Amino acid sequence: MTKAAVSRTVLDNGIRVLAKHMPYVRSVSMGVWVNVGARDESTSENGLSHLIEHMIFKGTRRRSAYDIAKEFDAIGGHTNAFTSFETTCYHAKVMDARLESMVDILSDIFLNSVFDPAEIERERPVILQEIGMSEDSPEDYLQTLAGRAVWGDTPLGRSILGARENVSGFTSQDVRRFFKRLYQPERILISAAGNLDHHQFVDLIREGFEKIGPGNGFPERTAPPIHSVTGIFHRDLEQEHLCINSPGIAISDPRRFAFSVLNTILGGNMSSRLFQEIREQRGLAYSVYSFASSYMDSGLFGLYAGVSPENTELTLNLMFQQLDRLLAEPVGADAMADAKEFIKGNLLLAAESNDNQMVRLAQNEINFGKYIPVSDVVAKIDAVKAADIQTLAAELFGDHRFSLTLLGPLAELGPDFKGI
Repeated sequence: MTKAAVSRTVLDNGIRVLAKHMPYVRSVSMGVWVNVGARDESTSENGLSHLIEHMIFKGTRRRSAYDIAKEFDAIGGHTNAFTSFETTCYHAKVMDARLESMVDILSDIFLNSVFDPAEIERERPVILQEIGMSEDSPEDYLQTLAGRAVWGDTPLGRSILGARENVSGFTSQDVRRFFKRLYQPERILISAAGNLDHHQFVDLIREGFEKIGPGNGFPERTAPPIHSVTGIFHRDLEQEHLCINSPGIAISDPRRFAFSVLNTILGGNMSSRLFQEIREQRGLAYSVYSFASSYMDSGLFGLYAGVSPENTELTLNLMFQQLDRLLAEPVGADAMADAKEFIKGNLLLAAESNDNQMVRLAQNEINFGKYIPVSDVVAKIDAVKAADIQTLAAELFGDHRFSLTLLGPLAELGPDFKGI
């Protein structure tokens, strides 16, 4: 294996450590990943993964919250974290000469956080403000409402940020119990990319992380059914925000390459059909796009636009026309070629970032159990045919299992709307 290749080591307790040597950069990006997220929470636990993400930075037996912030600043690095439905990641980036310091701080906050009750009380209103900020953004809040409509009262239908009543009541004991139960070695992996040596990195990681004991099993994730419903939520806004959803595909589905091309053609960039028809040709929306959310066992596809209320039904009908067009006719050769070049260009440009490479290492390991070179992805994109797009569109949209969510001043849809 060359030094530029991806290296992988499994610690004695099952924690995986992955690194990619990138000698042309002077920095190192590192992430501590846990294959645990909001979909692993019960109704009463909703929001605990996100709360833990915040509390990790609020003090250990060795460092206060201020010490953690000050030490990262002192080495010229930056750190952050994020929670998704299926993973939680604690990450940082520093100059390569500061690798040892970064590992020491990240290891300490992950392994030795005390989850001080006083710090939880201080952080609780911060998270409530974050929930309020999300709800104040119509585009963000619409996604929450749409997820709730499509997935129902299941983990995928709840907000990652958590329910207000839960966040208001979580205790330090709740946090510790959830952390101990779910942050198990087989669910933890550490990835790094940049100017580093894998063996040195493993030596820095091993002493602390190998002490984590085995867990007592992990709850199975179950893919919930997708509902086809219409929800209209009134809010006094200038625009009507609309979202059409249909079933998508799982993140490891071999059709994901065709799905990426389909999404790009429909609404993934400025030359896409939705953007050109709704924004450029008709001037109906400033923001209009399609998107895909994929999980380990399921997925969701969506179309979004924000329009003047009087243009809601026209915009919805135009969106459905574009979906029908994918069913009715093969995508032309030029459009196929342009979409592929767009995807490959974004992929290759992102590969120059060690932040991106750190994320790819972890996501490949979590979702596929191995590293997938960018060149392999490029080849799969190139292999997508117009017939693949049409077949996939028929499977996703052919039986019209759509869900529609509206947020804005409209109280109902008028007689001109053709329906879902």
